[in-house]
Amino acid sequence: MQNAEQLREIVREKYGQLARDGEGSCCGPTNCCGTPNGKEGKEGKERKDGIVDFSEDYTRLEGYVADADMGLGCGIPTEAAGLKPGQTVLDLGSGAGNDVFVARKSVGETGMVIGVDMTPDMIKKARGNATRLGYGNVDFRLGEIEALPVEAGTVDRVLSNCVLNLVPDKRRAFAEINRVLKPSGRFAISDVVMEGEFPEALREAAELYVGCVSGAMGKAEYLDLIREAGFRNVEVVKEKVIAVPEDLLAAYLTPEQREAYARSGLRVLSVTLTADKADKADKAERAVMEIKGASEACCVPVAPGSEAAAAGACCTPIAG
Repeated sequence: MQNAEQLREIVREKYGQLARDGEGSCCGPTNCCGTPNGKEGKEGKERKDGIVDFSEDYTRLEGYVADADMGLGCGIPTEAAGLKPGQTVLDLGSGAGNDVFVARKSVGETGMVIGVDMTPDMIKKARGNATRLGYGNVDFRLGEIEALPVEAGTVDRVLSNCVLNLVPDKRRAFAEINRVLKPSGRFAISDVVMEGEFPEALREAAELYVGCVSGAMGKAEYLDLIREAGFRNVEVVKEKVIAVPEDLLAAYLTPEQREAYARSGLRVLSVTLTADKADKADKAERAVMEIKGASEACCVPVAPGSEAAAAGACCTPIAG
C-alpha cells in the first residue's frame, strides 16, 4: 500500500500529464468510469478515443468554457449549490477551471470564485484560460485540500467534482471545508462512493486509485464522515451507477477474484450531495443530545460565569 504522500504524488503526476496532454476522462487515465470499445453505456457518451465516460454534459450551461472542460467530473455540483450573485465560491480540485467558470456566471461580477488544485500544470492551464477570457474575479491557487490556502469563514459555497475520492485524508478534507465556510455556508459535491465490499486487489492498485475507484469510500461511511465534520441537512440529490469495465478488472484480478467481485454485489456510484455548515445553536443542541443519549443524564453542565454557576449549581435539568 502507498502512503498518503506517495498517493498524492501519483495523482499529481497523472493529472499533470492530463493537463499537458489537454484531454482527460471522468476518472482519469484508467477510464474506469466508462465502457471501452466505443459502445454506448447507460448515461454514458462516446469520446473520440472510443471510450465512453460518465462525465456530465456541461455544454448547455451558462458560463461554459470549452478549453476548461477536460471531462474529469462525475456530476455537476454547481446545479445543486444554490449559487447567487455576490457570493464567494471555492472549487476544490479545480483543474482547468470548468466548474469555476460556470460558477462565475452565477455569482456575477460582484462575486468571487476561487479554484484550488495541487497540480501546477492544472493551475497554469486554468490561469491561462482566465487571462485569455479577461476574468478578474476568479483566482486559482496551488494547494492541497487537506490544507486549503483560504482564510477561515470567508466562503459562501464550496464545490468539488470527482476529486475528494482522490484525497488520502478525507476526514481532514471535510474539516477544512467546514473551516473555510461561513456560518451560513453550504457545499455541493459530486464524488464516487461504493456500496458493498471492495476487493483488496483493486483497492491497492495505484492506477485505479488515480482512476477514482479504489480511493472511494463506502457510501454510509462517507455520509457519516460529513456529519461528524459538523455538517447538517446532508442530502444525496443525485445518484447513478458507474460500470467498471471487464478489461480493467481483468488487468488487476485473477479469474477467481473476478468471480468473487461479481458475487459481491458491489456497486460503484457517482453521487451529488449537499450539506450545510452547522451553526452554534445546532452544535449546542447536538452536544446536549449526545450527553443525554450517552449517559441518560437528566441535566447538563452550566456555562462558566452564568448566574447558575455563581449560585453554585453545576448543572441544569434537561426538559422532558
